[in-house]
Amino acid sequence: MSMKLRNAVVFMGVLMLLMGCSDDNGTIGSYDAEKYAAEDDIALIEYLESHYLNEEDGMIWSITNGETPLYNQVESINVTKNDVNFKLYFLKQNEGVGSNPTVADSVLTTYRGMLMDSTFFDSRSSYTWFSLTDVVDGWAHGFKNFREGVKVVNPDESFYYENSGKGILFIPSGLGYQNQPQTGIPENSPLIFYF
Repeated sequence: MSMKLRNAVVFMGVLMLLMGCSDDNGTIGSYDAEKYAAEDDIALIEYLESHYLNEEDGMIWSITNGETPLYNQVESINVTKNDVNFKLYFLKQNEGVGSNPTVADSVLTTYRGMLMDSTFFDSRSSYTWFSLTDVVDGWAHGFKNFREGVKVVNPDESFYYENSGKGILFIPSGLGYQNQPQTGIPENSPLIFYF
C-alpha cells in the first residue's frame, strides 16, 4: 500500500470516528441532544394539553369546546440514548392480545406520520413489515408497548387481523430524525405516528 493511500485510509478512519462520537453535553454532531430533549418535551406537552382525539374520525384536533386533552390519556416512557433522556409519549387505543415486540423484532403495520402542525408526511394503508432495528428509535421503543393481533385467514386464503395493537406515538426529535431533514420533515421535528 502506498504512503498516500495509507494516510488517506487513516485520515478517513479518524474522521469517521470523530463524526460518530458525542461530547459530554449530549451533542451528537451538530445536534444538541440535551437541548432538544428539553425543548421537544415542552412542545409535546403543550401539544398534548391543547389537542384531543376525535372519536368520530380518529383524528387529532385542537381543543375548542372543553374536550378531554390527549395529555390526560397518554402514557410515557423515558428512553436514554447517548446518555440523554428523552420522553416518548403514546396513546393506546387498543393494546392488542398477543405478545409484545422487542426492539429487535419486526412489526407488520399500517401507519400515518404527521408533524405537530397537522401536516402529513407519509402513510401506508396496506400492511408493511418493518424491522424495529431499521426505523427511528421512537418506533422501536414505542411499539414494544403494544401487542400483536390475531391473524384470521379467510377460505380464499386472504387474511386480516383482529384485536391488533393500535395507537399513536408522539416522538421527540432525538428519537426521530434529529437534525437530518427528510422529505416533508424539517430538521429537529417531533413526530406523530398513527398506527
